[in-house]
Amino acid sequence: MAQAPRNPPIVDPPIRLAVCVSGGGTTLQNLIDRIRSRRLTAQIVQVIASRPRIGAIDKAAEAGIPMALANRNARSRTEFSASVFDPIRHSQADLVILAGFLSLLYIPPEYKGRVMNVHPSLIPAFCGEGYYGARVHQAVLESGVKVTGCTVHLADDAYDTGPIILQRAVPVLDDDTPETIAARVFQEECKALPEAISLYAEGRLRIDGRRVRIAPGR
Repeated sequence: MAQAPRNPPIVDPPIRLAVCVSGGGTTLQNLIDRIRSRRLTAQIVQVIASRPRIGAIDKAAEAGIPMALANRNARSRTEFSASVFDPIRHSQADLVILAGFLSLLYIPPEYKGRVMNVHPSLIPAFCGEGYYGARVHQAVLESGVKVTGCTVHLADDAYDTGPIILQRAVPVLDDDTPETIAARVFQEECKALPEAISLYAEGRLRIDGRRVRIAPGR
């Protein structure tokens, strides 16, 4: 049986990232910090915000990263998605990161397999439309599960359904609150997302149906 091809490695590093945001920008700041400290070989060339006056916009400005605002008055998801991907194309980003981006997108053909999302649960649990932020961690508590975590996956045109790249698990403790779970999960997100970006940049991801297989490093 023929094997599915791996994503091509970035031959002119560092990998160029576009980061889509909707809130305070903690994930964006983690990427900025890791790039500055040389723990992630990447360059953020564009930030796209889904709404004005959010903390992520200030973080992009402080880091000197170009920022664009998506068209919230768009008449359709297609028009809204175009307002997101037009500046991404202009920036010549290699990979798009959905960093707490709360709006559903249509991904254009040339960016299929080139959009990553990080979600604060172990997909397929506690995901899909309406599951974001504290809502996820509250649902985790109410369900009685003993383990939760985060997932990095390749995004498609639906909520949280694309092929999974990496997952990291954390325990749910008896005295947990949504806030304590969120903090524990975010610590793992801060490791998992940069790792997934590096794997992509090295050309080590191979999509095989619903699975993402990771090729050995050199």
